[in-house]
Amino acid sequence: MDSKQEKINKLNEALELSKLGGGQNRIDKQHTNKKLTARERIEYLFDESSFEETGALVTHRTTDFGMEDQIFYGDGVITGYGTVNGRLIYAYAQDFTVFGGSLSETHAEKICKIMDMAVKVGVPIIGLNDSGGARIQEGVRSLGGYADIFYRNVQASGVIPQISAVMGPCAGGAVYSPAMTDFTIMVENSSYMFVTGPNVVKTVTNEEVTSEELGGALTHASKSGVAHKTSENDIACLEDIKKLLSYLPQNNTEKSKKINIEINDEVRDVLSDIVPDNPNKPYDMHNVISGVIDKDSFYEIHKDYAQSIIVGFARLGGRSIGIIANQPMAFAGVLGVNSSRKAARFTRTCDCFNIPILVLVDVPGFLPGTDQEWNGIIVHGAKLLYALSEATVPRITVITRKAYGGAYDVMNSKHIGADFNYAWPAAEIAVMGAKGASEIIFRKEIAAADNPEEKLAEKEAEYAEKFANPYRAAKRGFIDEIILPKNTRRKLLKAFDMLENKKVDTPKRKHGNIPL
Repeated sequence: MDSKQEKINKLNEALELSKLGGGQNRIDKQHTNKKLTARERIEYLFDESSFEETGALVTHRTTDFGMEDQIFYGDGVITGYGTVNGRLIYAYAQDFTVFGGSLSETHAEKICKIMDMAVKVGVPIIGLNDSGGARIQEGVRSLGGYADIFYRNVQASGVIPQISAVMGPCAGGAVYSPAMTDFTIMVENSSYMFVTGPNVVKTVTNEEVTSEELGGALTHASKSGVAHKTSENDIACLEDIKKLLSYLPQNNTEKSKKINIEINDEVRDVLSDIVPDNPNKPYDMHNVISGVIDKDSFYEIHKDYAQSIIVGFARLGGRSIGIIANQPMAFAGVLGVNSSRKAARFTRTCDCFNIPILVLVDVPGFLPGTDQEWNGIIVHGAKLLYALSEATVPRITVITRKAYGGAYDVMNSKHIGADFNYAWPAAEIAVMGAKGASEIIFRKEIAAADNPEEKLAEKEAEYAEKFANPYRAAKRGFIDEIILPKNTRRKLLKAFDMLENKKVDTPKRKHGNIPL
C-alpha cells in the first residue's frame, strides 16, 4: 500500500501532467502560431493566483480507435472560477494542444458543470473557444455534449452575462454556443467561424473561398455581424473581455457597479458646433457621444457592422449606460435591415441587465429599395420597435437633427414608452423632409406655376417653417424639453439620476413574440 507521501507525490504528478495539456511540443506549436495556450489565457484573464480549477483530472471514456492509449488529464478544456478585477467570474478555456481542443462527452460535462454553477451563484461566464469541433471518435456522444451546452446557453440567457471569445477554430455545431451568448469577440488572423468549411462549400456550391474569407474575424465583424468586436491578438482579446465586463452587472437582479468619480456636469460648448447649419451635410455622431459622456468611456459594439447606427456602452457620471445613435456619416443615418437588427439586439442586451439606454436621433427614415424590402425591412424594423417598446430600463432620447416618418416613432419616441425626450433647437420632426412633402402637398400648385422651381422653393420654405422644427412636438408633449446642445450632459445626468429607481409592471405572460 502506498505511503502517505507516495499518495501526495502521485497527486502532484497528475496535477503537473494536467498543466502540460497535450505536451510541450504542442505547446510550442501553439506559440509558433502566435497563440497563447489555454492555461496562459486563463492566467492572463484572472487576477493573479485567484483562479481555482475544477475537473483538472477528468479524462475521456472512449476506447474505440485506440483512444484508450491517448489519455490527457483535463480532456482538452480548463474550467473553474476566480476573480477578474476583483469580481467573481466563471470561465472555461478549450485547449487546442489536446486533440485539437475537440469536444468530447466529458469535455462537455466539464463546461456544463461550471455553467450550472455560474447560474446558481449568479455570476458571468466566459468561454474561450479554440477547438477543431466535435471529437469524431465519440460520434453522437460528442454531438449530445454540444446540445447540452446549447441548452444551458439558453437557460442562462438574460440571467447572467455570457461572453464568448473565439481564439482559434470554431466550426460546425461549435458555432452555435457563441452565437447564443451575449457577446462574441474574435481574434484577427487566427480565428474563424463557419457552419461548413471551404472544402464543403467548394463541393456543394463550387465556390473557391479561404477560411479567412468565409468566416474570419473581419468577415464576421463587417459582413455577418456574428462578431461584436475583433481583437488584434490574444492579449488584446482578453483585455477587451475585461473592459466589457466593467460595464455589465453580475446578473439580471443587479445593476452595473457605479464608478465613484468627481462628476463634471459643466456646460460643454463643443456640442453647439457639431451639427452643421445645412440639414443635408453629414457630421460624426461620435463627437456628440464624446460630448455628453464621461471622458474616454465609450466602448463601441459592432463597430464595423451596419455603420449607419452606432451602439455601445459608456459611462455617464460613473454610471454604465447603453447608447444607440444614428450615424449621419453612413447612409445619412438611415435605418436598414442590418442596422435595425443591430440596435434591437443591443437594446435587449441592455434591458436584460438593467443598463439604462440613451438614444441619439438623427434619422431621415428607413432605407428604401427592393433589396431592403425583399430582405424584410418591415420585419427587421419591427424588431427594433419591439425591443425598445419592451424595454423597462430608464430610456432617454435626444433628437439632434432629423426625426422623420416611422423612424421617428421607432427611435425611442415618447409614444413607445421613452421616459424623457429632448430635442435640440434645430431638430426637424415631421412625416418627411420639407422638399419631398412640398412636392406631394403642393403638387398641383407647383405644376401650375410660371416658375415651378421657384414655387417649389417657396413651398418648401413654408413647410419647413411650419413643421421642420421641434415646437409642434413640444406643444403636444411628445418632446419634454427643447434644450441647448451645450446643456445636454447636465440634463442627462439629472434625468438618469431621477430615473434610478424606475419600476415597470408588465402584463403577465410567458414571453412576447418578437418578430424574428
